[in-house]
Amino acid sequence: MSEIVVYEVDKPSATRSAGPSAGAERRVRRVHASPAVPGSRAAAGPRTLCGKDTFAMETAHWTPPDRPGTPWYPEEYATLVCPDCAAVMEI
Repeated sequence: MSEIVVYEVDKPSATRSAGPSAGAERRVRRVHASPAVPGSRAAAGPRTLCGKDTFAMETAHWTPPDRPGTPWYPEEYATLVCPDCAAVMEI
């Protein structure tokens, strides 16, 4: 697979925990697939398979198991998969 999973995320919102370790929390809005940059297996290209810009997206640190029939995305995000990217991945 030469595609990379990328997450379209909501803008960060401050968490309600106190102290200096309080950070920003980002929620995945949609899961997309992007072609890898030529010569790299870890960097997403400039556009997803559905045509969205990947600049503000986060690259998933996940690779699918090497078994036939396994999804190209993390199963916990199955309800957030972009239908257009999924259609291209099924071809």
